[in-house]
Amino acid sequence: MTLLLTEKRKYRLIEVKLKILTFVLPIKFQMKKILSILIFVLFVSFDSYSQELTHRFSAAEKKELRKYNEFRLNNPGAPASVIPPDSPVRTIAEWEELQGLIVTWKSYPTMNREIVKFAKQQCKVYLQYEPPDSPSSITSYLNSYGIDTVNVQFVNVPLNSVWCRDYGPWSAYTNDVDTLITIDWIYNRPRPDDDATPANIASLLGTPIYETTQSPWDLVHTGGNFMTDGFGTGFSSNLILTDNSPAGGFNVVHTAAEIDTIMSRFMGINRYIKMNVLPYDQIHHIDMHMKLLNEETLLVGQYPAGVADGPQIEANIQYVLANFNSIFGTPYKVIRIPMPPSTGGNYPPSSNYYTYTNSSFVNNTIIVPVYNLPQDTTALRIYREALPGYNVVGINSNPSIPASGALHCITKEIGTSDPLLISHQPLPDTYDDVNPYTVQAVMKHRSGIATAFMYYTTDTTQPYIQLSMSQGLNPDYWVAQIPAQPVGTEIFYYVEGFANSGKHQVRPMPAPAGYWKFRVLGPVSADELSVSELLMQPAFPNPSKGITCIPVYSYSGSEANLNLTDVTGRMVLNIFNGYLKRGESKLFFDSSEIPAGSYFLMLKTPTGSATQKLMVK
Repeated sequence: MTLLLTEKRKYRLIEVKLKILTFVLPIKFQMKKILSILIFVLFVSFDSYSQELTHRFSAAEKKELRKYNEFRLNNPGAPASVIPPDSPVRTIAEWEELQGLIVTWKSYPTMNREIVKFAKQQCKVYLQYEPPDSPSSITSYLNSYGIDTVNVQFVNVPLNSVWCRDYGPWSAYTNDVDTLITIDWIYNRPRPDDDATPANIASLLGTPIYETTQSPWDLVHTGGNFMTDGFGTGFSSNLILTDNSPAGGFNVVHTAAEIDTIMSRFMGINRYIKMNVLPYDQIHHIDMHMKLLNEETLLVGQYPAGVADGPQIEANIQYVLANFNSIFGTPYKVIRIPMPPSTGGNYPPSSNYYTYTNSSFVNNTIIVPVYNLPQDTTALRIYREALPGYNVVGINSNPSIPASGALHCITKEIGTSDPLLISHQPLPDTYDDVNPYTVQAVMKHRSGIATAFMYYTTDTTQPYIQLSMSQGLNPDYWVAQIPAQPVGTEIFYYVEGFANSGKHQVRPMPAPAGYWKFRVLGPVSADELSVSELLMQPAFPNPSKGITCIPVYSYSGSEANLNLTDVTGRMVLNIFNGYLKRGESKLFFDSSEIPAGSYFLMLKTPTGSATQKLMVK
C-alpha cells in the first residue's frame, strides 16, 4: 500500500508539472520541456522532492547530482540571454528602493505570515505557492491572524523549497539607473523548480533576463553567499570557488579570475572579496554571520573569545579591513552583534546556528530574526541605533533555524523599475567649530536630477532647516553646506532629490524620521607614549586553516620581521619584513597550503623577539 501511494504521488507530481507547463510555456517549447520533465522525474528519486528540503545539501540530492546535471544541460528552459548584457550593469544593494519582496509559501507559515504582515506595508509581496495550497486557503490563514492580502500577489508555480534567497532573481540596472534587468545563476542545489524562479519572476515583471547557464559564462552560485554595496563591490565565502570546481559536482569549472569576470560582466561586480568558509557553518553562506548595512558599514556576528566560528569570522573581517576600503576610499566601519547561544548556553556545533545578521531590508522596514532569547533585545537595540528611523521588527525564527536559515534566507528583494539612486558618506564627528560642513551626495536618475535639497537640525523635536544643493563639477554630485556649529552640538541631516520625470527620493530612506548625524567635539589632550616595545597578540584562528591574523602593537613604530617556522626552527614562510607603524597592525598569511602540524610565529625587532605557537589543521 505504501509503495502504491508513493507511485500515485509521483505521477500526481508529473501531472501537476504537465498542467503548469501547458499553461505557461509557449507552444514551441512545450513538447521538449514536457518530455524532459517526464524523464527527469522518472529517473530522480521522488523522495528528495516530495519531502521537506532543508537549507543544506542532502545526501540524497548529492547522489542524484549526475542525473540532475544531465537534465540541466539538456533543458535550457524558457528563452533568455546567456551572454552578458551589452551595457554596464549595477546590481542593487538591499537597502535600495524595492517594488517587491518574494516569499515562498512552502514551509514555516508562522514566519511567512509575519513577513507578509510587515512587508506588504512597504511594497508588493510576490507570494509563491503550489497546490494543494491556494490563494483562498492562504488568505483564510492570514485573515485568521488579522492580516489581509492587500498588496499581495499570488504566484502559482512548482516549488521544491522555501529558500528563495538562494535561488531567487537578482535585480540589476543597465547604466546604473536605466533598465531593470534580472540576473539568474545556476542554483547550487539540484532543485529544478526552485531554479526556475528567476525566469518566472522576470516573465511576471516583463524584465529582460540574463542567465549564467552556458559555457563560458556558466556560474553556480547561491544568494545567501553574496552581498553587494550597490557600487561594484561583492562579498562571498570561498564556497563560490568550491561550487565552480570539480568538487562542486555541477560540471562547472572556473578559476577565481574567471568567476570574477563573469560576476563583472553580468552583475557589475568589479571587486569581489572572498573569505574563508567557517568551520561550523554547514552551508557556508556569509549572511549567517555578516550583513552590509550601507556602503561602508559591516554588521558582524560576534562570539565569545575563542568560541565556535568566532576566531575565523574575526580573521576574515580583519583581512577585509586590512586589504580593502569602502567605495568612499575609507576603512569599513564594523558593528558587532552577539551570536546568541541556545537556551542551554551552547554554541555551534553543539546548538543551532542562531544569528541576528540574517535580516532583510524592506524599504523603510528591516525584519530581524529573534528566538525568544534574552539577547534578542540587545540585537534589536543594535539595529535601531545603527539604522535610526527604520521600523525594526523582530520575527520569531525558531521554526527555521534548525535548518540553518532565518529571515534573509526565505525572502528575496525585487528592485524598483524606476530607481532614483542616492549615495552619501555620512559626515564623521569633527573638532571644527569654525568652518561649514560640506555635504556631498551622488544622485542619478535616467531622466536626470532637476533639484536637490539637504535638511539639517540640531534638535529632532524641531523642524529641519532646508538648504538647496548645487550641482558639482561632476553632474552626478550635489553639494550643500551646514553652517558651523558650537562645540557640543549634535547635527542631524538628510538629503532629497527630484528627477526631471517627477520621481522623488530621500536618503536615508525613512527620512525625516531617519537621519545621519555627527557631533562637534571639544579639544582633547593626548598622552604621548615613549615606550618602544612591540607586542605580538595571540594569532587567530588557532588552530589555523586558511586566512590567519596576527595582531601586532607597536608603541612607537619599529622595524620588524615575522616568520613562520617549523618545530626545528626552519623558516617555512616570511609573513612580514618591514616597518610597522605606531599603533596596532594586522598581519595576515594563508595556511591552507601549509601541511598540518605544529609551528611557531617568530617576531624579531631591533630591541628583542617574541615567539608564539600555532597549530595548522
